[in-house]
Amino acid sequence: MHRFANPGRFLRLAEAILPWCVGVSAVSIAVGLYLALFVAPADYQQSESVRIMYVHVPSAWMALFVYTNIAVASAVALIWRHPLADLAAKASSPVGAGFTFLALVTGSLWGKPMWGTWWVWDARLTSVLILFFLYLGHMALMNAFDDPARGRKAAAVLALVGFVNVPIIKFSVDWWNTLHQPSSLLRAEGPSIHPDMLWPLLLMGLGFTFYYVSLLLVRMKSELLAARIRALHRLAMERPANDPGARAAPAGSGVSSEKIDLDHSGGQEIG
Repeated sequence: MHRFANPGRFLRLAEAILPWCVGVSAVSIAVGLYLALFVAPADYQQSESVRIMYVHVPSAWMALFVYTNIAVASAVALIWRHPLADLAAKASSPVGAGFTFLALVTGSLWGKPMWGTWWVWDARLTSVLILFFLYLGHMALMNAFDDPARGRKAAAVLALVGFVNVPIIKFSVDWWNTLHQPSSLLRAEGPSIHPDMLWPLLLMGLGFTFYYVSLLLVRMKSELLAARIRALHRLAMERPANDPGARAAPAGSGVSSEKIDLDHSGGQEIG
């Protein structure tokens, strides 16, 4: 992965795959929603309220998936000091928090008609709420220090420590008596969901995954370009006034920030 530590190489790769990610996400979510709302049957017990599942379950999947990615990126940043790992963790955190919040809200909407209450303090719900607070803490630590490096390191440590909550969320329905049913997909004997319900659910999960990748690439691109602009501004401020290189290019010369070569920025200003 150090091959992609070069910001210029990463930006070229992101430019190439971003349209595909956006396209797959849009098509998957559109088809998944159509199948979920108009093709998938209502549940014999939960009736039409079961359709909340097609947003709630993929959101919960993504809440765990994104935090796992943050933990992996944090480990890479701390151990191998990969210059883009911290940036990936920083870019992922708000997206993961959004998915977690969506899972909590849709879970409450689904729980009211099924359980008769908006919220219960069972193991699954409580651990997901803790996950949401971990996301908020990660974002806060990233911006809590005047020295960005200290903030990134503190946030990385929190991400690794908080990762213990991910298996707790996953296996809470097996370890404790909760209102949530056990897993219906990852089972030794195969999924217990009817195919008419399973395919919309998988399509929504696929769409949410590529939506996350699209946002991740966009946010990382924005951070890299902002870091490059800060570096160029600092360089311009440090140059003496009589330095010919400090003079702005004349109007009409065709020189623009879009032509700046990022291949040799080295990543020192990342984050």
